[in-house]
Amino acid sequence: MRWQGGRRGNIEDRRGMGGGAIAGGGIGVTVLALIGYFVFGIDPTTTQQVASQFGGAGSRETGQVGTPEDQAGQFVAVIRASTDDVWQTRLEGYKSPNMVVYEQGTQTGCGYGQSAMGPFYCPADQTVYLDLSFWQQMETDLGASGADFARAYVIAHEVGHHIQTLTGASQQVREAQQRASGEAEANRYSVALELQADCYAGVWAKNASAASNGQVALEPGDLEEGLRTASAIGDDTLQRRGGGRVVPEGFTHGTSAQRMEWLQRGYQTGDPASCDTFSAL
Repeated sequence: MRWQGGRRGNIEDRRGMGGGAIAGGGIGVTVLALIGYFVFGIDPTTTQQVASQFGGAGSRETGQVGTPEDQAGQFVAVIRASTDDVWQTRLEGYKSPNMVVYEQGTQTGCGYGQSAMGPFYCPADQTVYLDLSFWQQMETDLGASGADFARAYVIAHEVGHHIQTLTGASQQVREAQQRASGEAEANRYSVALELQADCYAGVWAKNASAASNGQVALEPGDLEEGLRTASAIGDDTLQRRGGGRVVPEGFTHGTSAQRMEWLQRGYQTGDPASCDTFSAL
């Protein structure tokens, strides 16, 4: 993936601030369970409920705002700017999310967030939170790709949740889940929300080159790496990897086939209007 000549946006860097302690005990098995269950973040309809399990909201930390000097931080800054450039042309009234990189744990508008959750979006403060160690976990623990586009897909997916907050889709899902007849029905709305975020990530990827005058762009093989990652983090694949049986009623993010399909659909069309995952409910 071409990105090193791209425009860099500002991000908030909280790494090294020592926010990793969690009240009430260690993480251990909980980390592994949450990585498997919430891979690519908790959907914005449940972020606050889950984050609160790790502690109260407390006072919000403030890190250094700007472009970090290390390569990983610069990558996030470029992808952040690229997603802004694309969505400003694709969504009327677009407002950029905040973006925070941190280590282990940090305070958020949705409670105490930590790396066990994977990357996540908090609608309360309209912020994407990234512990960059997750990229290594994608490769070593989940069998996903560690290529640049796979990592950019993570970021673009979370920005997709921000788009859903701006369009009102997240609020509509919350209301539909409250009316749902049971957990299985409520989970179907969560799946639709996550698949739409995957589709939005594909929309960004398709339009990134035009929006950046070619400075940020996919190269041959990148889409395949993204599809490999989408396959690795499907609910059915994760349930099998965890040694359990596949339980479709418990899916919250979609199957491997669905995640691949919607990422590819967004990329093929480049049009957010093609990302109507809810009509399939």
